[in-house]
Amino acid sequence: MSQLVFLAPSGGTVTLTNADTASTINLTIPATNGTLLIQDTSNNLTVANLTVTGIATFNGTGQVYLPKGTTAQRTSSPVTGLIRYNTDGGGFYEGYQANNWVKFTTVSEANYTGSYLVAAGGGGGGANNGGGGGAGGVSTGTFTLVPATVFTVIIGAGGAVSNNGSNTSISGIVSAVGGGAGGAGGSGTSGSGGSSGGAGWNGSIGSATSGQGNIGGSASPYAGAGGGGAGAVGGDTYGSPTNGGNGGTGISSIITGTTVYYGGGGGGGAYEGAASGGSGGTGGGGQGWHANTGGSAGTANTGGGGGGVGQSGGGAGGSGVGII
Repeated sequence: MSQLVFLAPSGGTVTLTNADTASTINLTIPATNGTLLIQDTSNNLTVANLTVTGIATFNGTGQVYLPKGTTAQRTSSPVTGLIRYNTDGGGFYEGYQANNWVKFTTVSEANYTGSYLVAAGGGGGGANNGGGGGAGGVSTGTFTLVPATVFTVIIGAGGAVSNNGSNTSISGIVSAVGGGAGGAGGSGTSGSGGSSGGAGWNGSIGSATSGQGNIGGSASPYAGAGGGGAGAVGGDTYGSPTNGGNGGTGISSIITGTTVYYGGGGGGGAYEGAASGGSGGTGGGGQGWHANTGGSAGTANTGGGGGGVGQSGGGAGGSGVGII
């Protein structure tokens, strides 16, 4: 059922004017509820050449026909607020405002293809000739953006010293795994993650996530290895005195409009003062340090791993990032 409802103060009137004959009809609004309802049981309510004084609302489940015609058939005395369907040029809706007829544009809400890059939080560096933290996993790709659909993006935090980083995700689309912590010297295994942390001296290496990162390097006594990067494995310890291994290189992307590297591994720490800690991998990896100097933290919003250190604590991992 189609309905045409007029609203006015209770007991007031609504005036209907026929534009062709200039005749008018005054309808009195009942004092009970302030509305006058006209119903058409055919679901085909047509209003032509009708001027309404007051506020009109339409409801129901049917349709309302707008006046339609060519441009030449527009009224000669338009007023602001008129709307109609113009049959010229394939047809379009139009309205009158600011002394001009304005065409209504109709754009369908089609789906969109979006590109994404997500990097998880980097792992923290290890202590006591510890390995560099592994980079947070990095993942890129495309997905379909559906209008009115909500996508939740969670950015992973970098791991504290000797802790893994946290995951970064886009709900229902992708999840990048946090980087593994650098191994502590003496024994044990470095953390597994997007990229695994570098081994501490005499330690072993954790695993990396396929397609998101690489494993850390191997270590000999007196220095830690570099953490794995998104683009390359972490470096082994080297030289005499034994230097920390370099962090693995991250991967580059131009999703922001400029080339930026993400997911660099942290450099390994070294025990001896004459030795040097490993350098952080390109992409936010923290510098490894020697003796009691703490390792550098991974760079924020890159997923870089933290640097290892000779004797005291290493550096924290860098926070992740999500870019669409």
